[in-house]
Amino acid sequence: MVLARVILGLLDLSPMTGYEVKRHCDTTIKYFWQADKAQIYRTLSQLTADGLAAVETAPGVGGPARQVHHITERGREVLNDWLTSKLERQPERDAFLARLFFSGGLPESQVEELLAARRADAESLLAELEEMRRSLPDPPDRRARLRLATLDYGIAQVRTELDWLADV
Repeated sequence: MVLARVILGLLDLSPMTGYEVKRHCDTTIKYFWQADKAQIYRTLSQLTADGLAAVETAPGVGGPARQVHHITERGREVLNDWLTSKLERQPERDAFLARLFFSGGLPESQVEELLAARRADAESLLAELEEMRRSLPDPPDRRARLRLATLDYGIAQVRTELDWLADV
């Protein structure tokens, strides 16, 4: 259900083809929500069947026609209901934390390798997020400011993780 609402949110930003939805998933929201191509297309199909999105065929530029999805008024109502509903905390699934939790029986060098690998990943992610932040213009409106706030949250979260890793 959350993926459907996330896709409605993307369509509320702008009409998109399935490819464009996938590209947004891979470049902007991937830091807090991920979906594969099959999930996206299946969800777009269901949103259309439920009347929450509509599809329009648009001529392709140098290729086949494109199927552009638009959020409907009913879709916008469903999205707004979701945005204002009680927020249920989602269970975390973090393979690194599970491995660290059970790694007490490993030799110290292997625990250090696990922590070093996580630190390297976090440093790489932080560099990627900070570069993305530097490349973005000042947000022109509240919608853009709130989207940018999710990026700032990700940066703060990775910095906190790096501090925690240094302590561990």
